[in-house]
Amino acid sequence: MIRAALDAMSLWAIPVLLVTIPLVGIIRKVKVYDVFIEGAKEGFDVAVRIIPFLVGILVAIGMFRGSGAMDLLMAALRPLVTPTGFPAELVPLAILRSLTGSGSLAFTTDLIKTYGPDSLIARMAATLYGSSETTFYVLAVYFGAVGVRRTRHAVPAALVGDLVAAIAAVAVCVWMF
Repeated sequence: MIRAALDAMSLWAIPVLLVTIPLVGIIRKVKVYDVFIEGAKEGFDVAVRIIPFLVGILVAIGMFRGSGAMDLLMAALRPLVTPTGFPAELVPLAILRSLTGSGSLAFTTDLIKTYGPDSLIARMAATLYGSSETTFYVLAVYFGAVGVRRTRHAVPAALVGDLVAAIAAVAVCVWMF
C-alpha cells in the first residue's frame, strides 16, 4: 500500500511541478519566461563567483582519495559498523557522499552493478545517495559565494545530518524491502 502510493507520487511529481509552477505564475500575472531568464543570469553570475571554491574542494577530495586515506578510514570503520547491522558495503558510500557527488555516484553505480538493481544493498545505496548531500561541497560553495569564513556549527550539524540520512536509509529499506 505505502509502496504503491510512493510509486504513484514519484511518477507524477515532476510533471505536476512542471505544469503547476508556470500555471501559478500565469494566474498571478507574472511573466514566467522573463523571470526564468533573470534567474538564469543570476545563476551564471553565481557560478563565476564560486569556481575558485569548486576547484579547491575538488582538489582536496582528489588528494584524499588518491593518497589512500579513504581506504585506511574505511578499513578502520568496518569493524565498528558490522555489529550495528549497518552493511559494511555502504561505509565507503556514507563517507564519500559527504565529500563528492561524482565519486559517490560512481560508487553507488558500482554497488548496483555488483549486487544487482533489485538487491537490498543497491536499494540502500540509492536511498542513501538520494537522501544525503555533498556536505563539504555545499558548505564550500555556498559559504564561499556569500563570503562566510567562520562556519561555526554548520559542519558538525551537516555531518550529523549525513549520519542520520545513512542510518535512516538503511532502516527504511530494511523496513520496506
